[in-house]
Amino acid sequence: MAKYTILKEEGRAKRAQFETVHGTIQTPVFMNVGTVAAIKGAVSTEDLEGIGTQVQLSNTYHLHVRPGDKIIKELGGLHKFMSWNKPILTDSGGFQVFSLAGLRKIKEEGVFFNSHIDGHKIFMGPEESMLIQSNLGSTIAMAFDECPSSKAERAYVQASVDRTTRWLERCKKEMARLNSLEDTVNPSQLLFGINQGAVFDDIRIEHAKRISEFDLDGYAIGGLAVGESHEEMYHVLDEVVPYLPKEKPTYLMGVGTPANILEAVERGVDFFDCVYPTRNGRHGHLYTNHGKINLFNAKYELDSRPIEEGCQCPTCRRYSRAYVRHLLKAKEMLGMRMCVLHNLYFYNTMMTEIRDSLDKGEFSEYKKRKLENMATPLD
Repeated sequence: MAKYTILKEEGRAKRAQFETVHGTIQTPVFMNVGTVAAIKGAVSTEDLEGIGTQVQLSNTYHLHVRPGDKIIKELGGLHKFMSWNKPILTDSGGFQVFSLAGLRKIKEEGVFFNSHIDGHKIFMGPEESMLIQSNLGSTIAMAFDECPSSKAERAYVQASVDRTTRWLERCKKEMARLNSLEDTVNPSQLLFGINQGAVFDDIRIEHAKRISEFDLDGYAIGGLAVGESHEEMYHVLDEVVPYLPKEKPTYLMGVGTPANILEAVERGVDFFDCVYPTRNGRHGHLYTNHGKINLFNAKYELDSRPIEEGCQCPTCRRYSRAYVRHLLKAKEMLGMRMCVLHNLYFYNTMMTEIRDSLDKGEFSEYKKRKLENMATPLD
């Protein structure tokens, strides 16, 4: 079992540390998304270490399809494969049940897919997801779940959530078995369960109570940031987080914008992941303390300033907006790489600031100031 220690509290906000077999995670934390064991945008392990990355996230389904989890196991597991010695969280493949809706069929035993790469048939259930994640040897494995649409009807959501609970029971049993095997990559692999229930408060709360009884290593809130409004998301967090174990890490999956993260930290969330900083970076959309800027705008053509004055990321320390814009316009990979590095540095630095403000008992003032600044563009 990992050790989770709350160091400071401010209202519902928690400042904690989570000790794992691959090192201690300081929370609140943003996990950098490396879906196929790489951060999109030509960012290396050395880069990630240099910009303060604590945790990487990879995806079970994608790595199962290519190069194959058995190949990764043969090569010593995901940490060795990626040359990354800090914690890794693997998503269970459950979100692909949601996102590949046109290619899947859900049954009690699991989900039948067609591969998005070559169309071949794949079956994944709780046991298969746990085996793949065990082969990968990640620090934290996520339970296999279904992520119902926020627009789904109540009867469908209830049936889906009940099945996700039954799947969690199977996940826990299978992980205990896999962790006990002699040839397992990481016998200390941790398991997080996932709360679902779309935007139905009572289903969410009841599910939170049920999964809390499993005494897992951590708990995630899934099925948000999939079409509902920010207000609905914050409302769900207000309702659900109090019913998840406070003495365990709480993870809000797939979220989000800097503002989303600040609001969720205030509501008691520790772990975050999102593709925004990398995806936006690849398209020249850059985060700053005064909102987002789009480097494709013509006004940056002769701008010799860094992306953000005072930023200590590798891009801002050396290069101008004009140069990075030119690289993007010329479709040079270096431009994308510089933008992704800046955005990830911005997110990781914001998490450090959040932790520092919680340490000092000043989070609410920090949050107010940060949101006001981000709503006040300098350009």
